[in-house]
Amino acid sequence: MSTPFNSEKIITHKINDTELSTFLVGFDIDDNGESKYRIKHLINKLSDVIIEFAFGFHEGEDTPNNEILSKLTEAAQSIYKIDAFQKVKDIYNNGTIEDDLEDKYLRRGEFGELILHLLLRDFHNTIPLLSKIYFKDSFGATVHGFDAVHIEPNTKTLWLGESKLYKNGKLGVKKLIQDIEEHFKSDYLNDEFLIVSKKQKYWDNIPEKEYWLDLMNKSTKLIDKLDSINIPLLCTYNSDLFISHSDENDQTFINEYLDEMKELKKYFDDNNNHPLKTKLNIILILLPVQNKDELVKGLHNKLSSLQKLGE
Repeated sequence: MSTPFNSEKIITHKINDTELSTFLVGFDIDDNGESKYRIKHLINKLSDVIIEFAFGFHEGEDTPNNEILSKLTEAAQSIYKIDAFQKVKDIYNNGTIEDDLEDKYLRRGEFGELILHLLLRDFHNTIPLLSKIYFKDSFGATVHGFDAVHIEPNTKTLWLGESKLYKNGKLGVKKLIQDIEEHFKSDYLNDEFLIVSKKQKYWDNIPEKEYWLDLMNKSTKLIDKLDSINIPLLCTYNSDLFISHSDENDQTFINEYLDEMKELKKYFDDNNNHPLKTKLNIILILLPVQNKDELVKGLHNKLSSLQKLGE
């Protein structure tokens, strides 16, 4: 089945359970026959998502071939008008961001939202409701606090996602637990839904617009809202698996990978003490990579090159 960005040729959906969705990017041989992690392929694929991520589904869909380069350039420029992305780019030009950084604003500039956008689109059949990059650039105001606000029309499910990029997987998962503790409260949800609903004039391509507006209405009971919401929590993190192994199809790698995924899921379950956790449809999404810093720096280098084409 065709997906919006065809990332399944690069990203393998390894575990696809109700509460756990895990992925991996594997290896290929280089010109010398050496095994090499496919970091460049991942960066290039994430770059394909930039137009839709920056401009939203209402503008990013079906860009004519003769306009793709100019649209990509414009998208890169829009992203770097947001301080977090520009500051993070500058930091990575001189070093890296460590896991002990608590600044959530700067963390957004590491592209966790972009990775989550791609995984939800290609592997969970969602449609993005809005792009906050578009509204921040055009109107000077962030649209919502969640890293992803998507819909799944076939199941009438609203997807409210959070993302983290960390060197340490357990620390990233811990921060995701903090996010759901802060965000999944009645007042917070109502405030976010009010902001998103005000942008409904940009929902022309969204199926069953009135249904989503009704779901987000302040008068709708919290229990009814939660029943219709999936909460994808993405942690992209460094894994030594891609240092100690060179073939993702080797059974030893597979066994160790599955053990690592189960360990992080257990850590999440053991530490998630949200009072409504039995009512929250949480999907922990795990994407271990060989080197998180190399991924983020590579994405910034790619976008910086595109940005300069328009100067």
